[in-house]
Amino acid sequence: MATHLKTARSSELRAEDDAKVRSIVEGILGDIEKRGDAAVRELSEKFDGYSPENFLLGSSDIEAAMAKVDKQDLADIEFAQKQVRNFAEHQKAALQDVEVETMPGVILGHRNIPVNSVGCYVPGGKYPMVASAHMSVVTASVAGVKRIIASAPPQGGAPHPAIVAAMHLGGADEIYCLGGVQAVGAMALGTDTIDSVDMLVGPGNAFVAEAKRQLYGRVGIDLFAGPTETLLIVDDTVDAEMCATDLLGQAEHGPDSPAVMITNSKALAEATMAEIDRILEILPTAEIARAAWRDYGEVILCDSYDEMLEQAEFVASEHVQVMTDRDDWFLANMTNYGALFLGPRTNVAYGDKVIGTNHTLPTKKAGRYTGGLWVGKFIKTHTWQKVLTDEASATVGEYCSRLCMLEGFVGHGEQGNLRVRRYGGRNVPYGEAVQPLDKN
Repeated sequence: MATHLKTARSSELRAEDDAKVRSIVEGILGDIEKRGDAAVRELSEKFDGYSPENFLLGSSDIEAAMAKVDKQDLADIEFAQKQVRNFAEHQKAALQDVEVETMPGVILGHRNIPVNSVGCYVPGGKYPMVASAHMSVVTASVAGVKRIIASAPPQGGAPHPAIVAAMHLGGADEIYCLGGVQAVGAMALGTDTIDSVDMLVGPGNAFVAEAKRQLYGRVGIDLFAGPTETLLIVDDTVDAEMCATDLLGQAEHGPDSPAVMITNSKALAEATMAEIDRILEILPTAEIARAAWRDYGEVILCDSYDEMLEQAEFVASEHVQVMTDRDDWFLANMTNYGALFLGPRTNVAYGDKVIGTNHTLPTKKAGRYTGGLWVGKFIKTHTWQKVLTDEASATVGEYCSRLCMLEGFVGHGEQGNLRVRRYGGRNVPYGEAVQPLDKN
Protein backbone atom coordinates (compact mmCIF):
# COMPACT_ATOMS: atom_id res chain seq x y z
CA MET A 1 0.00 0.00 0.00
CA ALA A 2 1.39 3.40 -1.01
CA THR A 3 2.44 5.69 1.84
CA HIS A 4 2.88 9.45 1.59
CA LEU A 5 6.09 10.42 3.35
CA LYS A 6 5.43 14.03 2.31
CA THR A 7 2.13 15.55 1.20
CA ALA A 8 1.27 18.64 -0.83
CA ARG A 9 -1.16 21.51 -0.43
CA SER A 10 -4.79 20.39 -0.43
CA SER A 11 -6.88 20.36 -3.60
CA GLU A 12 -9.42 22.62 -1.88
CA LEU A 13 -6.89 25.41 -1.41
CA ARG A 14 -5.71 25.04 -5.00
CA ALA A 15 -9.32 25.37 -6.19
CA GLU A 16 -9.68 28.64 -4.25
CA ASP A 17 -6.62 30.03 -6.03
CA ASP A 18 -8.05 29.00 -9.40
CA ALA A 19 -11.34 30.75 -8.69
CA LYS A 20 -9.60 34.05 -7.96
CA VAL A 21 -7.61 33.83 -11.18
CA ARG A 22 -10.74 33.06 -13.21
CA SER A 23 -12.51 36.17 -12.02
CA ILE A 24 -9.58 38.50 -12.71
CA VAL A 25 -8.99 37.10 -16.20
CA GLU A 26 -12.65 37.33 -17.14
CA GLY A 27 -12.62 41.04 -16.37
CA ILE A 28 -9.41 41.67 -18.33
CA LEU A 29 -10.62 39.84 -21.43
CA GLY A 30 -13.94 41.67 -21.32
CA ASP A 31 -12.10 44.99 -21.22
CA ILE A 32 -9.87 44.04 -24.18
CA GLU A 33 -12.88 42.94 -26.21
CA LYS A 34 -14.68 46.20 -25.46
CA ARG A 35 -11.87 48.75 -25.77
CA GLY A 36 -9.22 46.98 -27.86
CA ASP A 37 -5.89 48.75 -28.17
CA ALA A 38 -6.66 51.25 -25.42
CA ALA A 39 -7.21 48.46 -22.91
CA VAL A 40 -4.12 46.60 -24.09
CA ARG A 41 -1.96 49.70 -23.64
CA GLU A 42 -3.33 50.41 -20.16
CA LEU A 43 -2.72 46.82 -19.11
CA SER A 44 0.83 46.86 -20.45
CA GLU A 45 1.52 50.07 -18.54
CA LYS A 46 -0.03 48.64 -15.38
CA PHE A 47 1.65 45.23 -15.35
CA ASP A 48 4.88 45.79 -17.29
CA GLY A 49 5.47 49.56 -17.10
CA TYR A 50 5.79 49.51 -20.87
CA SER A 51 3.96 51.68 -23.42
CA PRO A 52 5.88 52.06 -26.69
CA GLU A 53 4.60 53.85 -29.77
CA ASN A 54 4.00 50.45 -31.35
CA PHE A 55 4.02 47.01 -29.73
CA LEU A 56 4.88 45.44 -33.09
CA LEU A 57 8.62 45.25 -33.66
CA GLY A 58 9.84 46.54 -37.01
CA SER A 59 12.79 45.09 -38.91
CA SER A 60 15.15 47.66 -37.39
CA ASP A 61 13.93 46.76 -33.88
CA ILE A 62 14.58 43.09 -34.58
CA GLU A 63 18.06 43.80 -35.97
CA ALA A 64 18.89 45.95 -32.95
CA ALA A 65 17.75 43.24 -30.54
CA MET A 66 19.68 40.51 -32.32
CA ALA A 67 22.82 42.64 -32.31
CA LYS A 68 22.73 42.54 -28.51
CA VAL A 69 22.79 38.73 -28.39
CA ASP A 70 26.15 37.10 -27.79
CA LYS A 71 27.42 35.05 -30.76
CA GLN A 72 27.60 31.89 -28.68
CA ASP A 73 24.05 32.43 -27.46
CA LEU A 74 22.88 32.79 -31.07
CA ALA A 75 24.73 29.61 -32.01
CA ASP A 76 23.12 27.77 -29.10
CA ILE A 77 19.65 29.01 -30.13
CA GLU A 78 20.28 27.84 -33.68
CA PHE A 79 21.42 24.42 -32.42
CA ALA A 80 18.30 23.99 -30.30
CA GLN A 81 16.03 25.08 -33.13
CA LYS A 82 17.73 22.63 -35.47
CA GLN A 83 16.86 19.78 -33.07
CA VAL A 84 13.25 20.93 -32.68
CA ARG A 85 12.84 21.44 -36.44
CA ASN A 86 14.34 18.05 -37.25
CA PHE A 87 12.01 16.14 -34.91
CA ALA A 88 8.99 18.16 -36.06
CA GLU A 89 9.80 17.35 -39.70
CA HIS A 90 9.89 13.64 -38.87
CA GLN A 91 6.55 13.98 -37.09
CA LYS A 92 5.03 15.80 -40.07
CA ALA A 93 6.26 13.09 -42.42
CA ALA A 94 4.22 10.58 -40.39
CA LEU A 95 1.02 12.49 -41.22
CA GLN A 96 -0.28 11.20 -44.53
CA ASP A 97 -3.28 12.20 -46.60
CA VAL A 98 -5.69 9.33 -47.21
CA GLU A 99 -7.65 8.35 -50.31
CA VAL A 100 -9.34 4.94 -50.43
CA GLU A 101 -12.12 3.26 -52.42
CA THR A 102 -14.21 1.74 -49.63
CA MET A 103 -16.70 0.10 -51.99
CA PRO A 104 -17.00 0.16 -55.78
CA GLY A 105 -17.49 3.77 -56.88
CA VAL A 106 -17.15 5.36 -53.41
CA ILE A 107 -13.95 7.27 -52.64
CA LEU A 108 -13.27 8.58 -49.11
CA GLY A 109 -10.29 10.54 -47.96
CA HIS A 110 -8.80 13.09 -45.68
CA ARG A 111 -6.40 15.99 -46.12
CA ASN A 112 -4.03 17.39 -43.52
CA ILE A 113 -4.28 21.18 -43.72
CA PRO A 114 -2.26 23.64 -41.60
CA VAL A 115 -4.08 26.19 -39.47
CA ASN A 116 -3.97 29.56 -41.25
CA SER A 117 -2.81 31.78 -38.37
CA VAL A 118 -1.31 31.13 -34.96
CA GLY A 119 -0.37 33.31 -32.01
CA CYS A 120 2.65 32.05 -30.07
CA TYR A 121 3.05 33.31 -26.50
CA VAL A 122 6.52 33.21 -24.95
CA PRO A 123 6.62 33.78 -21.17
CA GLY A 124 9.08 36.21 -19.68
CA GLY A 125 8.08 36.77 -16.06
CA LYS A 126 10.52 35.23 -13.60
CA TYR A 127 12.63 33.84 -16.43
CA PRO A 128 12.91 34.76 -20.12
CA MET A 129 11.67 31.52 -21.70
CA VAL A 130 13.72 31.64 -24.89
CA ALA A 131 13.13 27.93 -25.49
CA SER A 132 9.37 28.45 -25.73
CA ALA A 133 9.92 30.33 -28.99
CA HIS A 134 11.57 27.23 -30.47
CA MET A 135 8.74 24.99 -29.35
CA SER A 136 5.90 27.07 -30.76
CA VAL A 137 7.26 29.17 -33.61
CA VAL A 138 9.57 26.57 -35.16
CA THR A 139 6.96 23.81 -34.90
CA ALA A 140 4.24 26.00 -36.46
CA SER A 141 6.65 26.89 -39.24
CA VAL A 142 7.36 23.24 -40.00
CA ALA A 143 3.62 22.54 -40.03
CA GLY A 144 3.17 25.16 -42.75
CA VAL A 145 1.15 27.79 -40.86
CA LYS A 146 0.77 30.81 -43.17
CA ARG A 147 0.86 33.55 -40.50
CA ILE A 148 2.78 33.12 -37.27
CA ILE A 149 2.74 35.94 -34.77
CA ALA A 150 4.69 35.82 -31.53
CA SER A 151 4.55 37.88 -28.39
CA ALA A 152 6.61 38.13 -25.21
CA PRO A 153 6.64 40.66 -22.36
CA PRO A 154 9.34 43.30 -22.07
CA GLN A 155 12.35 42.80 -19.84
CA GLY A 156 13.75 45.93 -18.23
CA GLY A 157 11.53 48.16 -20.34
CA ALA A 158 12.53 46.71 -23.70
CA PRO A 159 12.12 43.59 -25.84
CA HIS A 160 14.28 40.73 -24.59
CA PRO A 161 17.04 40.35 -27.23
CA ALA A 162 17.42 36.57 -27.06
CA ILE A 163 13.66 35.97 -27.19
CA VAL A 164 13.35 38.28 -30.21
CA ALA A 165 16.25 36.43 -31.88
CA ALA A 166 14.63 33.06 -31.23
CA MET A 167 11.26 34.23 -32.59
CA HIS A 168 12.87 35.71 -35.70
CA LEU A 169 15.14 32.75 -36.42
CA GLY A 170 12.22 30.39 -35.77
CA GLY A 171 10.12 31.98 -38.51
CA ALA A 172 7.73 34.44 -36.84
CA ASP A 173 6.03 36.80 -39.31
CA GLU A 174 5.10 39.39 -36.66
CA ILE A 175 6.81 39.93 -33.30
CA TYR A 176 5.15 41.89 -30.49
CA CYS A 177 6.59 43.07 -27.20
CA LEU A 178 3.51 42.46 -25.12
CA GLY A 179 2.94 40.19 -22.16
CA GLY A 180 0.36 38.45 -20.02
CA VAL A 181 -3.38 38.27 -20.54
CA GLN A 182 -3.24 41.41 -22.67
CA ALA A 183 -1.02 39.60 -25.16
CA VAL A 184 -3.07 36.45 -25.59
CA GLY A 185 -6.30 38.47 -25.42
CA ALA A 186 -5.17 40.82 -28.18
CA MET A 187 -3.97 37.96 -30.39
CA ALA A 188 -7.18 35.98 -29.96
CA LEU A 189 -9.77 38.77 -30.01
CA GLY A 190 -7.97 41.17 -32.33
CA THR A 191 -7.65 44.95 -32.02
CA ASP A 192 -7.37 47.83 -34.46
CA THR A 193 -3.65 47.14 -34.82
CA ILE A 194 -3.44 43.37 -34.25
CA ASP A 195 -5.35 41.01 -36.52
CA SER A 196 -6.81 38.06 -34.62
CA VAL A 197 -5.45 34.54 -35.01
CA ASP A 198 -7.14 31.16 -35.35
CA MET A 199 -5.14 29.44 -32.62
CA LEU A 200 -3.15 30.29 -29.47
CA VAL A 201 -0.18 28.25 -28.26
CA GLY A 202 2.54 28.47 -25.66
CA PRO A 203 2.89 28.24 -21.89
CA GLY A 204 2.43 31.02 -19.37
CA ASN A 205 1.59 31.82 -15.78
CA ALA A 206 -1.75 31.00 -14.17
CA PHE A 207 -3.38 34.10 -15.67
CA VAL A 208 -2.21 33.34 -19.21
CA ALA A 209 -3.33 29.72 -18.86
CA GLU A 210 -6.76 30.82 -17.62
CA ALA A 211 -7.06 33.35 -20.44
CA LYS A 212 -6.43 30.60 -22.98
CA ARG A 213 -9.04 28.44 -21.27
CA GLN A 214 -11.64 31.21 -21.43
CA LEU A 215 -10.80 31.99 -25.07
CA TYR A 216 -11.01 28.36 -26.16
CA GLY A 217 -13.80 27.98 -28.66
CA ARG A 218 -13.37 31.43 -30.10
CA VAL A 219 -9.89 30.26 -31.04
CA GLY A 220 -8.17 26.92 -30.83
CA ILE A 221 -5.50 26.33 -28.22
CA ASP A 222 -2.70 23.83 -27.89
CA LEU A 223 -3.83 22.52 -24.48
CA PHE A 224 -4.92 23.58 -21.00
CA ALA A 225 -1.72 24.23 -19.09
CA GLY A 226 -1.00 24.95 -15.46
CA PRO A 227 2.20 25.25 -13.43
CA THR A 228 5.12 23.04 -14.43
CA GLU A 229 4.94 19.54 -12.93
CA THR A 230 7.60 16.90 -12.52
CA LEU A 231 7.42 13.31 -11.33
CA LEU A 232 10.32 10.99 -10.56
CA ILE A 233 9.83 7.23 -10.64
CA VAL A 234 12.97 5.85 -9.05
CA ASP A 235 14.48 2.87 -7.30
CA ASP A 236 17.84 2.27 -5.66
CA THR A 237 19.67 2.17 -9.00
CA VAL A 238 20.07 5.95 -8.61
CA ASP A 239 21.23 8.15 -5.76
CA ALA A 240 19.72 10.93 -3.70
CA GLU A 241 21.79 13.70 -5.30
CA MET A 242 20.38 12.94 -8.75
CA CYS A 243 16.82 12.66 -7.44
CA ALA A 244 17.02 15.90 -5.46
CA THR A 245 18.67 17.80 -8.31
CA ASP A 246 16.04 16.71 -10.81
CA LEU A 247 13.14 17.53 -8.48
CA LEU A 248 14.43 21.00 -7.63
CA GLY A 249 15.42 21.62 -11.24
CA GLN A 250 11.72 21.84 -12.07
CA ALA A 251 10.48 23.20 -8.74
CA GLU A 252 12.35 26.43 -9.49
CA HIS A 253 9.82 27.22 -12.26
CA GLY A 254 7.42 28.67 -9.71
CA PRO A 255 6.20 28.45 -6.12
CA ASP A 256 3.21 26.39 -7.25
CA SER A 257 5.12 23.82 -9.33
CA PRO A 258 4.43 20.25 -8.12
CA ALA A 259 7.49 18.00 -7.69
CA VAL A 260 6.65 14.39 -6.84
CA MET A 261 8.81 11.36 -6.15
CA ILE A 262 7.54 7.79 -6.32
CA THR A 263 9.88 5.08 -5.10
CA ASN A 264 10.02 1.63 -3.59
CA SER A 265 13.08 2.51 -1.49
CA LYS A 266 12.47 4.19 1.87
CA ALA A 267 16.21 4.78 2.27
CA LEU A 268 16.36 6.63 -1.06
CA ALA A 269 13.25 8.65 -0.19
CA GLU A 270 14.67 9.81 3.13
CA ALA A 271 18.10 10.51 1.66
CA THR A 272 16.52 12.54 -1.16
CA MET A 273 14.53 14.71 1.25
CA ALA A 274 17.72 15.38 3.21
CA GLU A 275 19.60 16.17 0.01
CA ILE A 276 16.89 18.60 -1.05
CA ASP A 277 17.36 20.49 2.21
CA ARG A 278 21.12 20.64 1.53
CA ILE A 279 20.76 21.89 -2.05
CA LEU A 280 18.22 24.52 -1.07
CA GLU A 281 20.92 26.15 1.02
CA ILE A 282 23.10 26.75 -2.05
CA LEU A 283 20.63 26.99 -4.96
CA PRO A 284 20.38 30.60 -6.28
CA THR A 285 16.68 30.08 -7.08
CA ALA A 286 16.01 28.54 -3.67
CA GLU A 287 13.36 31.08 -2.68
CA ILE A 288 11.05 29.82 -5.43
CA ALA A 289 12.09 26.15 -5.30
CA ARG A 290 11.73 25.98 -1.51
CA ALA A 291 8.16 27.30 -1.64
CA ALA A 292 7.27 24.82 -4.39
CA TRP A 293 8.77 21.91 -2.49
CA ARG A 294 7.15 22.96 0.78
CA ASP A 295 3.64 23.38 -0.62
CA TYR A 296 3.58 21.10 -3.68
CA GLY A 297 6.28 18.51 -3.08
CA GLU A 298 5.30 14.88 -2.47
CA VAL A 299 7.14 11.66 -1.69
CA ILE A 300 5.21 8.42 -2.19
CA LEU A 301 6.63 5.14 -0.96
CA CYS A 302 5.34 2.00 -2.73
CA ASP A 303 5.64 -1.70 -2.07
CA SER A 304 6.17 -2.80 -5.67
CA TYR A 305 6.82 -1.65 -9.22
CA ASP A 306 3.20 -2.36 -10.09
CA GLU A 307 2.12 -0.01 -7.31
CA MET A 308 4.62 2.61 -8.50
CA LEU A 309 3.03 2.40 -11.96
CA GLU A 310 -0.47 2.69 -10.48
CA GLN A 311 0.47 5.81 -8.51
CA ALA A 312 2.22 7.38 -11.50
CA GLU A 313 -0.82 6.81 -13.68
CA PHE A 314 -2.98 8.53 -11.05
CA VAL A 315 -0.64 11.53 -10.77
CA ALA A 316 -0.52 11.87 -14.61
CA SER A 317 2.32 14.36 -14.42
CA GLU A 318 3.50 16.69 -17.14
CA HIS A 319 7.11 15.46 -16.96
CA VAL A 320 7.89 11.92 -15.84
CA GLN A 321 11.50 10.93 -15.26
CA VAL A 322 12.03 7.19 -14.90
CA MET A 323 15.27 5.94 -13.36
CA THR A 324 14.86 2.29 -12.44
CA ASP A 325 16.12 -1.14 -13.38
CA ARG A 326 13.14 -1.49 -15.78
CA ASP A 327 12.72 1.84 -17.58
CA ASP A 328 11.43 0.24 -20.78
CA TRP A 329 8.74 -1.57 -18.79
CA PHE A 330 7.41 1.80 -17.64
CA LEU A 331 7.59 3.09 -21.24
CA ALA A 332 5.52 0.11 -22.41
CA ASN A 333 2.93 0.37 -19.63
CA MET A 334 2.47 4.06 -18.82
CA THR A 335 -0.44 5.84 -20.50
CA ASN A 336 -0.97 9.08 -18.51
CA TYR A 337 1.81 11.66 -18.83
CA GLY A 338 3.07 14.60 -20.87
CA ALA A 339 6.55 13.37 -21.75
CA LEU A 340 8.78 10.56 -20.52
CA PHE A 341 12.48 10.86 -19.76
CA LEU A 342 14.04 7.44 -19.50
CA GLY A 343 17.22 6.69 -17.57
CA PRO A 344 19.68 8.83 -15.64
CA ARG A 345 21.47 10.09 -18.77
CA THR A 346 18.50 12.23 -19.77
CA ASN A 347 16.45 14.69 -17.74
CA VAL A 348 13.57 17.12 -18.03
CA ALA A 349 15.85 20.11 -18.71
CA TYR A 350 17.03 18.41 -21.91
CA GLY A 351 13.44 18.27 -23.11
CA ASP A 352 12.76 21.80 -21.89
CA LYS A 353 15.60 23.40 -23.77
CA VAL A 354 17.40 21.51 -26.46
CA ILE A 355 16.93 17.82 -27.24
CA GLY A 356 14.19 18.35 -29.83
CA THR A 357 10.92 17.13 -28.30
CA ASN A 358 8.39 19.82 -27.44
CA HIS A 359 8.24 21.23 -23.91
CA THR A 360 4.65 22.52 -24.08
CA LEU A 361 2.94 19.64 -22.31
CA PRO A 362 -0.33 18.76 -20.55
CA THR A 363 -0.63 19.51 -16.82
CA LYS A 364 -3.31 19.03 -14.15
CA LYS A 365 -3.89 15.42 -15.21
CA ALA A 366 -4.64 16.40 -18.82
CA GLY A 367 -2.16 13.74 -19.91
CA ARG A 368 -5.06 11.31 -19.43
CA TYR A 369 -6.64 12.59 -22.67
CA THR A 370 -4.08 14.60 -24.64
CA GLY A 371 -0.43 14.73 -25.52
CA GLY A 372 1.67 17.86 -25.74
CA LEU A 373 2.28 20.41 -28.48
CA TRP A 374 3.61 18.88 -31.68
CA VAL A 375 3.49 19.59 -35.38
CA GLY A 376 0.13 17.80 -35.65
CA LYS A 377 -1.52 20.34 -33.30
CA PHE A 378 -1.12 22.94 -36.04
CA ILE A 379 -2.65 20.67 -38.67
CA LYS A 380 -6.36 20.02 -39.16
CA THR A 381 -7.45 16.71 -40.63
CA HIS A 382 -10.41 17.28 -42.96
CA THR A 383 -12.39 14.48 -44.57
CA TRP A 384 -13.81 14.44 -48.11
CA GLN A 385 -15.89 12.04 -50.15
CA LYS A 386 -16.76 11.41 -53.79
CA VAL A 387 -19.21 8.98 -55.42
CA LEU A 388 -18.14 8.06 -58.94
CA THR A 389 -21.00 5.92 -60.33
CA ASP A 390 -24.79 5.97 -60.50
CA GLU A 391 -24.92 2.47 -59.06
CA ALA A 392 -22.83 3.43 -56.02
CA SER A 393 -24.93 6.53 -55.32
CA ALA A 394 -28.17 4.57 -55.55
CA THR A 395 -26.85 1.83 -53.29
CA VAL A 396 -25.64 4.23 -50.57
CA GLY A 397 -28.82 6.29 -51.00
CA GLU A 398 -31.02 3.28 -50.26
CA TYR A 399 -29.33 2.60 -46.93
CA CYS A 400 -29.21 6.33 -46.14
CA SER A 401 -32.95 6.63 -46.75
CA ARG A 402 -33.91 3.91 -44.33
CA LEU A 403 -31.46 4.98 -41.62
CA CYS A 404 -32.64 8.61 -41.78
CA MET A 405 -36.30 7.62 -41.60
CA LEU A 406 -35.47 5.41 -38.62
CA GLU A 407 -34.41 8.57 -36.79
CA GLY A 408 -37.27 10.69 -38.10
CA PHE A 409 -35.09 12.88 -40.33
CA VAL A 410 -37.36 13.01 -43.37
CA GLY A 411 -35.44 15.81 -45.08
CA HIS A 412 -32.21 13.88 -44.65
CA GLY A 413 -33.90 10.81 -46.03
CA GLU A 414 -35.06 12.69 -49.12
CA GLN A 415 -31.44 13.48 -49.96
CA GLY A 416 -30.93 9.73 -50.30
CA ASN A 417 -34.30 9.17 -51.98
CA LEU A 418 -33.55 11.73 -54.68
CA ARG A 419 -30.37 9.89 -55.64
CA VAL A 420 -32.18 6.55 -55.67
CA ARG A 421 -34.81 7.99 -58.02
CA ARG A 422 -32.34 9.80 -60.25
CA TYR A 423 -29.47 7.31 -60.38
CA GLY A 424 -31.25 4.05 -59.53
CA GLY A 425 -34.35 4.57 -61.62
CA ARG A 426 -36.72 3.61 -58.80
CA ASN A 427 -40.07 5.20 -58.00
CA VAL A 428 -39.73 6.08 -54.31
CA PRO A 429 -42.71 7.94 -52.75
CA TYR A 430 -41.77 11.28 -51.22
CA GLY A 431 -41.08 11.04 -47.48
CA GLU A 432 -40.97 7.26 -47.39
CA ALA A 433 -38.03 4.98 -46.81
CA VAL A 434 -36.61 3.08 -49.76
CA GLN A 435 -37.69 -0.54 -49.49
CA PRO A 436 -35.26 -3.33 -50.35
CA LEU A 437 -35.73 -4.95 -53.75
CA ASP A 438 -36.96 -8.52 -53.70
CA LYS A 439 -33.86 -10.39 -54.74
CA ASN A 440 -35.59 -13.76 -55.05
